[in-house]
Amino acid sequence: MKLQLVAIGKAHETYVKEGVELFTKRIANYYPVEWNIIAMPKNAATLSENGLKKKEGEIILHALQKDDYLVLLDERGKQLNSEGLASFIQSRANESIKHIVFLIGGAYGVSDEVVKRANYKWSLSQLVFPHQLVRLILAEQIYRACSINRNEKYHHS
Repeated sequence: MKLQLVAIGKAHETYVKEGVELFTKRIANYYPVEWNIIAMPKNAATLSENGLKKKEGEIILHALQKDDYLVLLDERGKQLNSEGLASFIQSRANESIKHIVFLIGGAYGVSDEVVKRANYKWSLSQLVFPHQLVRLILAEQIYRACSINRNEKYHHS
């Protein structure tokens, strides 16, 4: 199973880059993993919120493959604890899912079409985080889940 972490926006900011790279490298000990940072549309500043979500949605949907299992990070999604995420990832592996895509949408969220395409909606927290920090949290939590599934000590260290 391959994991892809997708975010709309700029490259990783300096203050999160080192952590994101560290946890992504650790995840690679369990699953092939890559980041895909999708640049905002060139005319983003001229678009309405809905127009921007629609344009970003088109880019996202175009980048997805038919069989990709899309996990949308969404404040209205289901909250999981670390063990729950570990179980979720293991269940997808047991189902022979070949490619899981974890998507962090744009500043205004994602289009209705992307929401409909999502196989699962996951909320990290009821709190609101900067998108850059969400990248770091996502990478760390996926690594934590992988270590839980292997019964390694990281989760309780």
